[in-house]
Amino acid sequence: MSDTPVKQQGTAAFYGQAVASFAVALAATAIGIFNLQADAWVRAFLGIAVLYLVTSAFTLAKVIRDRQEAGQIVSRVDQARLEKLLAEHDPFEKL
Repeated sequence: MSDTPVKQQGTAAFYGQAVASFAVALAATAIGIFNLQADAWVRAFLGIAVLYLVTSAFTLAKVIRDRQEAGQIVSRVDQARLEKLLAEHDPFEKL
């Protein structure tokens, strides 16, 4: 009667690709800022901006994941309540 949701989990290859992609993008950006023909304070500003962007992206991803997980928990609680009501209901009981 109850359908248990399949827990989706990324593969090791997907995890590795995501980490590698992040590392390459961050390294390429750092090298680009380092080799930029500008004053040191401009390069420092761009470096801080990149770090702020990275931390903001991690925070946003965490907030989105937490909201999705909270929605799944509420859905499971509602499903459990419904199953309990259906299990306790006796259609042949007199009112």
